[in-house]
Amino acid sequence: QVQLVESGGGLVQAGGSLRLSCAASGRTFSSYAMGWFRQAPGKEREFVAAITWSGAGTYYADSVKGRFTISRDNAKNTVYLRMNSLKPEDTAVYYCAVRSKYGPSPSQVAYDYWGQGTQVTVSS
Repeated sequence: QVQLVESGGGLVQAGGSLRLSCAASGRTFSSYAMGWFRQAPGKEREFVAAITWSGAGTYYADSVKGRFTISRDNAKNTVYLRMNSLKPEDTAVYYCAVRSKYGPSPSQVAYDYWGQGTQVTVSS
């Protein structure tokens, strides 16, 4: 069993930055691929970014490429999402997720454990 707790969300003006954190329990965190997803009001949850267990491989949705950076610190059992140049359309609840088998995936059904989410609101 893995428990995930996101933090770092909040209200920010367009063009601003935030860093989300996702702290995981479990001794085998360092062997899992991790992902970030988001869900805006009235929309389906969508892929944002993912990272391999080692951190050597990262993947991004086209909508955030060049603005967001996913990283991880396995010693702290934490994965991060640095978000720069935020836009109002980035407003959503952001979720982190664990994929306990295989590598990163943009498909949410591939992930086994989810956090409760953290709200990010970008004002124009």
